[in-house]
Amino acid sequence: MIFNKLKNIWIFLIIIAIYFCATGVDTMDEDASQYAIMSMEMKQTGNYLKVYELGKDYLDKPPFLFWTNSLSMHIFGINNFAFKFPSILFAILAIFSTYRLARVFYDEKVAWLSAIVLATCQATFLITNDIRTDTILMGWVITALWLLAEWSLSEKKKYFILASIAIGGGMITKGPIALFVPIFAFGSHWILQRNFKFLFNPIYLIGILIIGIILIPMSIGLYEQFDLHPEKIIEGKKNVSGLRFFYWTQSFGRITGESVWDNNAHFSFLFENLLWGMLPWSLFFIVATISDWIKIIKNKFLVGKSEEFITTGGIVLTYCSLGVSKYQLPHYIYVVLPLVAISTAKILYVIFWKNEIKRLKTVIVFLQIPILTVLVSLPIIISIFVFPSLFKWCLITTIFSISVILIIVINKMINQKVFNISLALVMIINIFLSLAFYPKLLTYQSGNVIGRYIKENKIEKDNFVMYKYSGSARNIHFYANRIVHSVDTISKVKSNQYILTMDEGLQDLQLSKRRFKIVQYGTDFHVAILTSEFLNKETRNQNDVKYYLIKILE
Repeated sequence: MIFNKLKNIWIFLIIIAIYFCATGVDTMDEDASQYAIMSMEMKQTGNYLKVYELGKDYLDKPPFLFWTNSLSMHIFGINNFAFKFPSILFAILAIFSTYRLARVFYDEKVAWLSAIVLATCQATFLITNDIRTDTILMGWVITALWLLAEWSLSEKKKYFILASIAIGGGMITKGPIALFVPIFAFGSHWILQRNFKFLFNPIYLIGILIIGIILIPMSIGLYEQFDLHPEKIIEGKKNVSGLRFFYWTQSFGRITGESVWDNNAHFSFLFENLLWGMLPWSLFFIVATISDWIKIIKNKFLVGKSEEFITTGGIVLTYCSLGVSKYQLPHYIYVVLPLVAISTAKILYVIFWKNEIKRLKTVIVFLQIPILTVLVSLPIIISIFVFPSLFKWCLITTIFSISVILIIVINKMINQKVFNISLALVMIINIFLSLAFYPKLLTYQSGNVIGRYIKENKIEKDNFVMYKYSGSARNIHFYANRIVHSVDTISKVKSNQYILTMDEGLQDLQLSKRRFKIVQYGTDFHVAILTSEFLNKETRNQNDVKYYLIKILE
């Protein structure tokens, strides 16, 4: 790879195009589908200060994701593109800000590598497809870190003001974590630099004021929706304060035990998930982490004026703060993906461009080969064992992958062959996933299938109900472009109405002796949690959960 700006821009344009390929993929239950219908509901009701889910009070995530998505739906309509577009924009912002932060401390090559690693790690491809609040949070936080770095070196107030705005944006996206990551990153950096003047600076009062102003609309909504209504029952409790939840319980309550969320995740949980999230750069990330700690220990925990500890300190302290939580999910650590990318880029540059530590290069190249082999083999494995109908896609992807590998290997002008092959393969595989695998997988999620049926056949609102349906219900609302209601007894179903149900409901309908016809039926599966039984085409139908779309004749 030659570090030429025009060539790098083309690489990023291809990567961004892959992100947009994912806009054709339906939302997955649970989280993405939940956020999609809440954004749709906000758009349709016009209520932006108070957040609801299917008409019920919602107290979990801050509103920024829903604000941006509902605005996007106003412009583009209620569809996959509108839902995913804002998160893709923030992913692009994160890539740009990662480049800029790396450029503050390192040369152009490391900066470009940092942006490339972030843009092409599997976690970024995932969160631009299966939308969470973490994509937007990542964009806000790394932008704040870049601007704070510019301010710390130039002391120009404009950078600090813009950084404060970014922190405020992050807080109304996912809470106080957007403030703590910059504190962890720069606090540790300044302490190890013995640069204590930055620890107590009057300008922070301006930052607090800016962040406070940004938080006002959300705080008003929380106060009016919850604090003014102590009679509301939230998670089985009365007198629930929305303000206390946001500013304390949501983050610190998971450590103190005050929060009801607890999945007993162990301390290494996030690291284990970060390893696959950083593919195909995981090995380099591990080496980079070890290298960074060896360096800081050798330097007796001192950081020179021309050096930085922002990446290492930000990663480690943020990880520890999240790792002690009693409730963790894999994407929680993605807020520091840009810092991980910069750390990884530094070691990539040393190994492949400066050609130092040759023994390590030999070992890591040898270990990278199995990872690349899996990437090449993935479409083949999927077409043989999972979805044979994707054979044509598999053939095209495999031929293209092998051709690219051969071109890179035989090109004597390319010295960074393993890096280039890793980069090319992860891009090719994600094209395959977005255009072939995910669309096929989501045909087993009944909610989006039925939701589209409602919309395409223009079934009126009062003419469709759900009964004893436990499948992917959230998708139905989004793809029907309206909230679909349920009934608790067959007697409430009227003639000429459509009813969506499962085996138990079908039996009730048969016992009622009412005339009906099955319009459509299929298999429902929770595709966000893939099991070996489902992925194996031989065992997939053994535990089928059937859904039935039925029209009541009389």
